[in-house]
Amino acid sequence: MRAAAARALRQTPTWLWLAGMCGVFVAVNATLGIARHHAFWAGRFDLGNMVQAVWSTAQGRPLETTSLTGEQFVRLGAHVDPLLVLFTPLAWTGALPEALMVSQAVIVSLGALPAFALGRRWLGTRGWGLAAAGVYLLYPTLHWATVTDMHAVTLAAPLLMACIWGAEERRWGVLGICAPLAALSKEQVGLALAMLGLWVAARGARRAGALLAAGGIGWSLFAVFVVIPHFNPAEGGSAFVSRYGDLGDSELEVLGTILTRPWEVAEVVASADRLGYLAALLLPLLLLPLAAPLLAAGALPDLGINLLSGLESQHSITFHYSAVIAPFLVAASILGLARLRALVERRGWRAPAAGAVMAVWVGSVAVAGVVQGPGPWWRHVPLGSQERASSYAVGEHAAAARAAVDRVPEGVPVSAGNTLGAHLSARRRIHMFPTIADARWVVVDRRRPYLGDRRDPAGHEFRVRSLLDDPTWVLDFERDGVIVLRRAGVRR
Repeated sequence: MRAAAARALRQTPTWLWLAGMCGVFVAVNATLGIARHHAFWAGRFDLGNMVQAVWSTAQGRPLETTSLTGEQFVRLGAHVDPLLVLFTPLAWTGALPEALMVSQAVIVSLGALPAFALGRRWLGTRGWGLAAAGVYLLYPTLHWATVTDMHAVTLAAPLLMACIWGAEERRWGVLGICAPLAALSKEQVGLALAMLGLWVAARGARRAGALLAAGGIGWSLFAVFVVIPHFNPAEGGSAFVSRYGDLGDSELEVLGTILTRPWEVAEVVASADRLGYLAALLLPLLLLPLAAPLLAAGALPDLGINLLSGLESQHSITFHYSAVIAPFLVAASILGLARLRALVERRGWRAPAAGAVMAVWVGSVAVAGVVQGPGPWWRHVPLGSQERASSYAVGEHAAAARAAVDRVPEGVPVSAGNTLGAHLSARRRIHMFPTIADARWVVVDRRRPYLGDRRDPAGHEFRVRSLLDDPTWVLDFERDGVIVLRRAGVRR
């Protein structure tokens, strides 16, 4: 019986294995992402931002969004991710947030295809290729990036996997298509492509590597110093440079500190949470990326950006900030394993059975998913992840929030809290409470206060009470801490 089952598994077509693996990834992560949105834990920042940018593009105003201060501007003034334009047709589905989440899960899953091809090329058999695809699909940080809102940069993960495969196989057409698409997902992705160019050059394709490196650096410099200031003249540059205030007040000052005072950089990086972040990235892959350092170096630009940031979520795998890092570490783990196996053969050491090595490799990433992953079911397992485990249940509070947002007419300017705003972003004007500006409706969750980028219960409640005491506003709805106000004289 066992022999027959093993034979049946061996005879199963490769495409069916890959389709099944990708299908499970999509089903799990799309379901969790949509459940999180329906439970009112997705945010105006960032799912709502993507919804508004795509919706505005469909209305003939490419990538237009509303800033925190209530100004209309093109999203490229914050992040250069014009890849979002490709999702414009989803604006006509009538369920844009859900369509974006499903599309993201499908696209990210496709990175398993180049992972399979690299595994088969470097490790020699179909079984190794399927193991490599499994490692990619099980890697916890990719699950978090896929579940936690929608971001264009998350789509860089499969595109960069395809770039690595295209470079290795000398499929320059694949590299020529996937590299520009990846670069269009965020301004710093060009730096990762530049590092990939060095790896390509080191493997003999010097002209292609130099072109990729020069193009990647040129794109990132153009995006940061030309595109962002052009579309955000008020800031004069990236609004996110303040996250690196310990190193300087501008992009050039931060770069100067990195180059001239590296001891200050080391002091920032050598903290417990940042070292824990590195461990969370590398330990699931059994440190194998360290055996292929030049390929793994493609992760260095984003690693540096995350490790030096003062924003805690950037040095955590539970957000989207590691999406560019993941493909390089997964690919480097495949190549690193191939190199270690070759070393064992050269030295004449006794090698463990291939099946045992596969089981340990894939099993390590699977166990990491239990300990670190987003699945709410892991909280019932010893040492299982508890992180945000309750954020997928649609309970009474979510029902109250749903009733509240349904009271706001379509198209009118509205001010909303972060989690409520994700459901109200398919309109031209949406403000983040406490910014009100020209809003005719205000929707606020008093149980989940949110001000700017930090929760501030006392400040939030003060602003809500001020609005309730303002005679120019009328309380239209209140349930379970969720309130809706409308300007006096405004009717639904």
